[in-house]
Amino acid sequence: MAKIERYINEDFEQLLSKIENGIINGSMSATLEDASDFQSGTARCSVRVFERYSYAGGNRVSLNITLFQNDKDPVQLSAITAGGSQAVFFKINTWGEEAFLDKLIELLDFAN
Repeated sequence: MAKIERYINEDFEQLLSKIENGIINGSMSATLEDASDFQSGTARCSVRVFERYSYAGGNRVSLNITLFQNDKDPVQLSAITAGGSQAVFFKINTWGEEAFLDKLIELLDFAN
């Protein structure tokens, strides 16, 4: 499992769109598996679950992204990958998870 958390000063909707398009277009096997959006007053939260095949790991990995913003505060992002291990009792071969997260980091660093 790999994880990043960041505060981002960018428009919520534009950031969400940039992430969705960047992940889907960044890998021929990437798919948006599901999405949820919540809003209460000035607070909003969007959750996205992506999946792709990892050639390095020979398996499928998921990337779960949560964006949260209250009023005009910076957008809080949490991204966690999972599923990149082939072992039964401990994690080995997590390259696919790290590579999936690296794709998101590239998108975020390019955005700023």
